[in-house]
Amino acid sequence: MKKHLLTLSSILLLQTTLFAQQVNFEEYDLPNGLHVILHQDKTAPVVVTSVMYHVGAKDENPERTGFAHFFEHLLFEGTQNIKRGDWFKIVAKNGGSNNAFTTDDKTYYYEVFPSNNLELGLWLESERMLHPVINQIGVETQNEVVKEEKRLRVDNQPYGNILAAVKKEMFHKHPYRWATIGSMEHLDAATLQEFQDFNTKFYVPNNAVLVVAGDIDIDQTKKWILKYFGEVKKGAPVARVSITEEPITTQINAVYEDPNIQLPMVIEAYRTPSMKNRDALVLEMISDYLSGGKSSVLYKKLVDKNKTALEVGAISLSQEDYGMYLIYGIPFSGKTSNDVIQEIDAEIAKLQTELISEKEFKKLQNAFENKFVNANDDIEGVALNLADYYLLYKDTNLINKEIEIYRSITRDDIKEVAKKYLNTNQRVILDYVPTKDKSQK
Repeated sequence: MKKHLLTLSSILLLQTTLFAQQVNFEEYDLPNGLHVILHQDKTAPVVVTSVMYHVGAKDENPERTGFAHFFEHLLFEGTQNIKRGDWFKIVAKNGGSNNAFTTDDKTYYYEVFPSNNLELGLWLESERMLHPVINQIGVETQNEVVKEEKRLRVDNQPYGNILAAVKKEMFHKHPYRWATIGSMEHLDAATLQEFQDFNTKFYVPNNAVLVVAGDIDIDQTKKWILKYFGEVKKGAPVARVSITEEPITTQINAVYEDPNIQLPMVIEAYRTPSMKNRDALVLEMISDYLSGGKSSVLYKKLVDKNKTALEVGAISLSQEDYGMYLIYGIPFSGKTSNDVIQEIDAEIAKLQTELISEKEFKKLQNAFENKFVNANDDIEGVALNLADYYLLYKDTNLINKEIEIYRSITRDDIKEVAKKYLNTNQRVILDYVPTKDKSQK
């Protein structure tokens, strides 16, 4: 009886998942090239207005890194109609919240308001696009803000330079080779004209997608969008250069010294394909299997059972051009980085030569069904995913279809993809260690 109840529960859960995750939307283009996506959800009186620009760290001049992240801050400085320092006051006064973030591929701005303030949210984002004020005082102010962020989150943060250190070894031609936060020296050297030119090139309607999601009236929303964004002039087409990295054919060994740590860490890093490649989704499942939390294969073996590592985990970074899969471990007292590497490699080799069990495979499938549910369980998540799937994948309906790709993945796929990408001659081994002076104290 218990088994039958569990089966029935699983069926009901799957049906609920399938129903709940259908995201309806409407999309169209304005004459100036701005792509618009509308999603109506009247379950709560809340609305998200967001704009994603197709510009990230990879679009920067190698001698001026950090510009995209800098603009994430700079475009909150003010506009011709919003006084400097008033942006956040306006949002808070009207019961809203807002934020932004930058990656190597994109920059995303959004506001969350009570639905009766939708027009305000649209006006704010149109002001950012149409009337930004980029002057010397704003540049100097945000320069100090970014420097403080870098000191806090990177320079003075234990293990804060792991990603930057790996990227430097992993990429030699592609602009993924530098950190998103960039170089403070480059920002210091930049002229005001260079910042203004960067804005003119990238922060234009034909290089962006506007998403409005939540408790909206579709017809009224379209009228407001035309009112506020229709007058924005189309920018010149953004020319993108495709840069291909040569395959890694010999293991790359590197060392990075961090003055903020006392315990060494070892990182295995593999270059993976674009997020648009089906293999990238298979690698996401492999990542969960090997290192997805304390029930994962590597944690149970290295930490719980063998006491080889104090901590083990992974970072799976899926991006537009290439991805990276990083497995890291902190050796237990008396153990070495080589001990950690050997045990990780043994599990990868097993994955390459044997099919994972049906039980583990079912666990993976359930985990990704759950992730799919959680990714769209609030209006902010839906807005972000709609923007992502359009801007980076050019297929907005992946918000509904991508789970079918995960469902199509087999145990054989996992084995073959592991054999294709996770080989010892295709990786970076980074010994991330305390500085010599600190380790000797």
